[in-house]
Amino acid sequence: MGNVLIVDSNLSSCTKISDIVTNMQHNAVDVQTLESGLSKAMTGEFDLVFLSATLSGGSGLACTGQILSIPSPPEIIVMGEPDSDIAERAIKNGAWDYLQKPILTKPVIQAVNRIFRYRAGIQASPTPSVSLKRKEIIGTSRQMEQCLATVTKAANSNANVLITGDTGTGKEIFARAIHANSLRANAPFIVVDCAALPATLVESVLFGHEKGSFTGADKTVRGLISQAHGGTLFLDEVGEMDLNLQKAFLRVLQEHRYRPVGCKNEAYSDFRVIAATNRNPDQMVEQKLFRKDLLYRLNAIPLCLPTLKARIDDLEELVTRLMEAACNRLGTETKGVSQDFIHTLGLYDWPGNVRELINTLESAASEAFYEPILFTKHLPEHFRILMARSAMAPPGEHVREPHGISQPEETEALPPFREFRESALARAEERYLKTLMKATQGNIKKACSVSSLGRTRLYTLLKKHGVDRMGWSNQSQEAKS
Repeated sequence: MGNVLIVDSNLSSCTKISDIVTNMQHNAVDVQTLESGLSKAMTGEFDLVFLSATLSGGSGLACTGQILSIPSPPEIIVMGEPDSDIAERAIKNGAWDYLQKPILTKPVIQAVNRIFRYRAGIQASPTPSVSLKRKEIIGTSRQMEQCLATVTKAANSNANVLITGDTGTGKEIFARAIHANSLRANAPFIVVDCAALPATLVESVLFGHEKGSFTGADKTVRGLISQAHGGTLFLDEVGEMDLNLQKAFLRVLQEHRYRPVGCKNEAYSDFRVIAATNRNPDQMVEQKLFRKDLLYRLNAIPLCLPTLKARIDDLEELVTRLMEAACNRLGTETKGVSQDFIHTLGLYDWPGNVRELINTLESAASEAFYEPILFTKHLPEHFRILMARSAMAPPGEHVREPHGISQPEETEALPPFREFRESALARAEERYLKTLMKATQGNIKKACSVSSLGRTRLYTLLKKHGVDRMGWSNQSQEAKS
């Protein structure tokens, strides 16, 4: 016997579902407002909640996440008008199912039976406690916990995994976490960049080749599939894979057998596939850009990563952890962050997700190179404009990002690290020298004492960065120096 909550402003719907549930020997409670329904659902006393998408006092659909965030949450069935978009939103929000109104008896009985069989199975076979290695996966939001649950499931399986998500959400990090927590952890993790496979050498790169099989093949080379034997083959940006290669790879995926270029015999490789893409694979299938049969093979365990904006609750923890790494890369002491700095970051939509956050933190850390704490003033201009607009906006009004700000393309987002570091250091050195000259009024002797630089080194740096000490001194000060 289970406990069922029905939340619907329509009293007749509540009565009908309550009668069905009671006749099935379960306890039923019904309420007619969102406030009452949410209050009861959050007690954790119910196994199943029938939740109307539209209610007196607000949207039931918008509350699914809050209900599912409690310990041992109930299953949720959302009810509403025949609307495929609302049904899709309900499922994405974590609902078990979506039932159309007016409610019919048979679908309710089927749903209730399935849910209680499912929950009985969980109680009979409790999930073993698993210590997940998740060093680079940061966050404790509900969205992250759901992703980590899938990582745990995938790590305990040998099934193929398809990771989808916007650029910058950390698809490779999650792929490596699945590998690191699996039985294949001590075997290779081989990355295949599907967007960069050379068309003329793709078979050689993947399958390997025999010596003398083509011009320039002066030795036998193992392909990536052979190198992944016993481990994981990570197909990065699998949506960019050529259709002809998709056909060839499908057979390899099915049989785990392949033929190196120039070899008469087939070879075998025991690999597990994790694929990732920032594109919509279902749309690609509809557009004839991706093979449906290959998608079925890859998508045994789907993992969809949320955008940074969708898990903004993780922002402060992300900033703390990523700031330490950013400062290490820049060669500076780890910097603290002020609350106005965090608040300003929270106003932004983050189209580039965590990868853009990393770039922003490195930029802010280099801007405040010698300063121990970061404030909004250290952020790029468009963040400060966003902060200013927020301060003037009426309460509750969404603040749009400043006009004229175009997000960099993926290929432009990150310069080579050496180039970035040299540029950041140059800017920091120039600011330091200007401040030094202003503080010492251009007095070289005093500047050397303050900065602990030798006279020759200081003159070299001033010349390098075009800092004119004469702008801070008069002729008498020049003579004294």
